[in-house]
Amino acid sequence: MRIFRGKGGRGGKALSVVRGLPRRDLEAVAKDLKKHCATGGTVKDGAVEIQGDQREKIAERLTAQGYTVKLAGG
Repeated sequence: MRIFRGKGGRGGKALSVVRGLPRRDLEAVAKDLKKHCATGGTVKDGAVEIQGDQREKIAERLTAQGYTVKLAGG
């Protein structure tokens, strides 16, 4: 699973995108990450999108839950 930073269509605001999660886990993981990062987010096109550059927080949380995580992008 990879965590990207993007700005796609958000007026230059940062966005963290998690790709590679099993489809059955998307909604539950999105809810948990939104709560953990204290920010908004959504599930879109098979990926979890979290507002802001939260990649490190997300990586720590998912690693603690047993997922293998890799940060991608600059």
